[in-house]
Amino acid sequence: MDKVLTLASPQQARHFQELAREALKYWGIDDAAISLTKHRENAVFSVIDASSQRRYALRVHRFGYHSDAALHSELLWMRALNQAGVCTPPIIPTIDGELFKNVAIDTIPRPHQCDLLGWVEGAPLGSIDNDHDFDPAQQVESYRVVGELAGRLHNQSEDWQRPPSFIRDAWDADGLVGDNPIWGRFCELEPLFDAQRVLLCLARDIAKQKLKAFGQSPDRYGLIHNDFLPENLLMTADGIRIIDFDDAGFGWHLFEFATSLFFHIGEDNFDDILASMIECYRYVRELPQAHLAMLPTFFLVRGLVYLGWVHTRKDTETAKALTADLIDRVVALADAYLAGRP
Repeated sequence: MDKVLTLASPQQARHFQELAREALKYWGIDDAAISLTKHRENAVFSVIDASSQRRYALRVHRFGYHSDAALHSELLWMRALNQAGVCTPPIIPTIDGELFKNVAIDTIPRPHQCDLLGWVEGAPLGSIDNDHDFDPAQQVESYRVVGELAGRLHNQSEDWQRPPSFIRDAWDADGLVGDNPIWGRFCELEPLFDAQRVLLCLARDIAKQKLKAFGQSPDRYGLIHNDFLPENLLMTADGIRIIDFDDAGFGWHLFEFATSLFFHIGEDNFDDILASMIECYRYVRELPQAHLAMLPTFFLVRGLVYLGWVHTRKDTETAKALTADLIDRVVALADAYLAGRP
């Protein structure tokens, strides 16, 4: 492990900013104003080129999270989506025409993947952190946009001819809730009580069987964004742009719904925003009622995956802030799921 990762977040950020400045040389940017905008999975920096005054977003990726081939695939899909009219941040190649570079500096000797995107100036459709500040009617309208965009994205992913080298994680039954899921084993989350762990594992086993029985035909499974939250949909002067494809991979289309709506479960307007998302998804893509019957399974699985995430990142401030609330939410979902309640 790089020593920098043992430092407090502000100190880490300073070192990653040095790495970002070194990385910019591969794009021919020698003088720029750089500031950190987000540091969670990746460190994301705002970059203003001193010579052109153009603004970019430079991502320093978490070490080892994706292989070079997987990151290359992510960027290829983003570019293909743009070409199909599903807008994402524009990808800026290096001066040598590469989509990203592996960069190291003395204080961060392990090479980190870095890529450069065009800056997207816009406001998010919502946020899981402060959605209570949004007007309920506004939320319903926002999820109409979410539904249509999800349908257009799934149409493109089904129609797109992927290159032979394309590789991304599979968020299938094993990737979500198997023995070694992508985001970690929720059952090892220390704050769980034994009775909660038993309940969750029992619900997990039933959900896993249902997922496998549901199948993976193209009308229900394919490339998905996998983090289709309103905060990742930016309203710009040119329309909506989708950001943050870090967890994009192969999965069920309904998992997109579960991700978008998970933190609204139990709210007074939940049925309204679910209905608006379904309605507008159906404007652009078929969604049979028989598929929708699987939504309770996907909501439960989404919750279990989140518990795995906070377990494997238990030392982060985000995980510490979310764990107790997530346990309460997911245990309630599992209890209802086993009782056959909607």
